[in-house]
Amino acid sequence: MPETCPEARPETGTDDLAFAYITAGSKAEALRIGRSLVEERLAACANVLDGMTSVYRWNGAVEQADEAVLIAKTRSRLFERLTARVRELHSYDTPCVVELAVGRGNPAFLDWLLAETE
Repeated sequence: MPETCPEARPETGTDDLAFAYITAGSKAEALRIGRSLVEERLAACANVLDGMTSVYRWNGAVEQADEAVLIAKTRSRLFERLTARVRELHSYDTPCVVELAVGRGNPAFLDWLLAETE
């Protein structure tokens, strides 16, 4: 590939980028956690998607609950710190925090994500 092709830009460092998929008990909780992660530079951006319904098994029973999804855009190397911070801020005993690797993307956006995180 030619060096000018965006996918060939090694300086973008997509191997260090990740999205953290997090669920929360309410939109307000997801916003509070997301704002903290961005303020502390553990994430460049946090998207809150309200109105999700989860069906899950908990303590031997099938449960259903309304939740909000929080997607935090971060670096892989910050994921452990981000997870620890979510656990401190979250109301759940066992919050869902899952790392999703980032592949290719808009180079300008990926550069911004790197610039806005520690």
